[in-house]
Amino acid sequence: MSLDFDSARLPNPNLREEHHEWRTQLRRFIDAEIMPYAEEWDEAGHIPIELWPKTAKVGLLGLGYPEEFGGTSAGIDSWHHWIANEELARIGVGGIPASLMVHGIGLPPVINWGSQAMKDRVAPPVLAGEKHISLGITEPGAGSDVAQLSTTAVRDGDHYVVNGSKTYITGGMRANWVSTAVRTGGEGARGVSMLLIPTDADGFSRTQLDRKQGWWASDTATLYFDNVRVPVSNLIGEENKGFLVIMTNFNSERMFMAAAMEALGRVCLEEAVQWAQERKTFGKRLADHQVIRHKIAQMKQKLNATQAYIRVCYESFEMGEPNPGDIALLKVQASETMEFCAREAMQILGGMGYMRGSRVERIYREVRVNAIGGGSEEIMRDLASRQYGV
Repeated sequence: MSLDFDSARLPNPNLREEHHEWRTQLRRFIDAEIMPYAEEWDEAGHIPIELWPKTAKVGLLGLGYPEEFGGTSAGIDSWHHWIANEELARIGVGGIPASLMVHGIGLPPVINWGSQAMKDRVAPPVLAGEKHISLGITEPGAGSDVAQLSTTAVRDGDHYVVNGSKTYITGGMRANWVSTAVRTGGEGARGVSMLLIPTDADGFSRTQLDRKQGWWASDTATLYFDNVRVPVSNLIGEENKGFLVIMTNFNSERMFMAAAMEALGRVCLEEAVQWAQERKTFGKRLADHQVIRHKIAQMKQKLNATQAYIRVCYESFEMGEPNPGDIALLKVQASETMEFCAREAMQILGGMGYMRGSRVERIYREVRVNAIGGGSEEIMRDLASRQYGV
């Protein structure tokens, strides 16, 4: 048995025929509409706008969202989402799924906490790929420590007046709306609210961030709010209770990231095994050298452990009992596994792996954005220790 992307996946007894059909359908779409152009889009630094409606038609944008807004929720479970993140990671260009699927972190606050009028206005065009929504949490002075954010929203009649900025916002240049964390009360978590801010509002501006180590194809921006007036009806959830919205959103985001990082590690394994079986040194294949076989075995060992961890955490979602501490440590496990596999694959590929254009080269320089985004490794360990009552 060869160790490729599929054969290196552990069996999952939770998967049924409809899950396998979903993978087949999605892979067919990705192989036809994304794979041939992925490197070109990465080098160009953007994805064509036409990709969103195409992705909507195949059912990916609406996966798990209510059917009343154009989504597909009947029969959809955690395993459909795991498969989607695996297949998107197989592209080996992290900026594409990061930007294409950013509504996965921007839209849930609206769906789960917004008013019916807000949902009716925002969700259908987003899920159809016609308009876009992003999540605005990180600021120049506050990242993982969300409770310290300083962008303010001061009540003025039937509006909030917003001042401040957000940075490293994925999808920020394209977004029509931003689900934004703002300070409406005092210090700390109890003064945080979530507000849906339209990007065509007076006083809103943005600049593109394109000098990035990785995720080149991803639209990344800094957002500025200069006395932006936002209707009070755009409040997501209750005033000064936005921290709960943010933390709930993080659980799903971290699961998505963990599933993608494990799959990216498997891409590295596949590339390394293929090269080791073809490349010869000192009269024999690389794969015939014990030191290379041990590298491959260690990669598979760490991938196995991470896959098993993902499965356990998704099973807790299916039971309605997700554990934030376990999910936080899973994200760390996944980023460490991705980093290990990217490093070892790079060593096995040697100079070929260092050249632009290989999936391993791209994954290697995209390790850190995964290890930091959605909660850094250090913050995740601390969050877990507090969840466990240490």
